[in-house]
Amino acid sequence: MSSVQEFFQGLPERVSADRIEGMSNTYVFDIDGAGTWTVAIADGKIDVSEGAGDADCTFSSSEETFEKIVAGEQNATTAYMTGKLKIKGDMGAAMKLQKLF
Repeated sequence: MSSVQEFFQGLPERVSADRIEGMSNTYVFDIDGAGTWTVAIADGKIDVSEGAGDADCTFSSSEETFEKIVAGEQNATTAYMTGKLKIKGDMGAAMKLQKLF
């Protein structure tokens, strides 16, 4: 994965509908140094847009931490516990995101 932006642009194609079946949540990812994206999941589809919108949950991290989580080099729970990943909002919605990674 070469960039955070490419990760978000390719997200809808990478996640199969059965993995997000029954999910209806919106997330904002505020990645310091890379940008902000809103990811809306509903009806087995993912819609990604740049910028922040209304969200059930907001994730904030550095670009380096986010890239490590996406690459599987950093556990998201560990990143959260050590303060490298900040989560605001609905923790239940946050836990559902593990299905995407």
